[in-house]
Amino acid sequence: MSLRVLVVDDQGIVRAGFAAVIDAEDDMTVVGEAADGATAVVLAAELAPDVVVMDVRMPELDGIAATRIITARPDAPRVLVLTTFDLDAYVFDALRAGASGFLLKDVHASELLDGIRVVASGESVLAPSATRRLIGHYASGAGTGFRSGPDSGAGNGPRELESLTGSQRNVLSLLASGLNNAEIAAELDITVGTVKSHVNALLRKLGLRDRVQATILAYDLGITRPNPPGADHL
Repeated sequence: MSLRVLVVDDQGIVRAGFAAVIDAEDDMTVVGEAADGATAVVLAAELAPDVVVMDVRMPELDGIAATRIITARPDAPRVLVLTTFDLDAYVFDALRAGASGFLLKDVHASELLDGIRVVASGESVLAPSATRRLIGHYASGAGTGFRSGPDSGAGNGPRELESLTGSQRNVLSLLASGLNNAEIAAELDITVGTVKSHVNALLRKLGLRDRVQATILAYDLGITRPNPPGADHL
């Protein structure tokens, strides 16, 4: 089945370009387009897309606010935020709002398409510069209080972590360090399928949406210690 994608951008030519690239793929279909956040919220409810490709700076309702409303709904689509501006505030606010990915608009078309597929599968994707900023944010000690709002998993803490098995805690720590499933499997000498099972279980137990929220939680609770900025994926 084709992935159903909603494209949101206030610039018509940019929106049309993204839609054309996405629609050209055999496994994707653009089900709607919106020029502002308010329209995106309505269309996301009406069209039930799998992924919303969301611009940040828009009239009526910006992309961050629209993402927060969309992801708060039951069976919410995944949101992949695209922006021209690689600013800390946009990265952090997008993740707090519930976005599963953050990419710059100048990415190659193949990276955009891969990003859509990744977030649709329940994984997360961040531009390399955004990941370095996120890790650097915690390395500098500025991460305190980063989690906030109903979508951030802020209610999760040590009590919830007690429900995790030792293996799940190990996977959470490595996941938050920037390793993908294959790398975690190699590190722990287990199969990729087992890693996926652990990830799904820990997300469910902690009430988290995806790996981005799990990473933020791990840093906030000190489960993972930031390394010097340089990781390029989550």
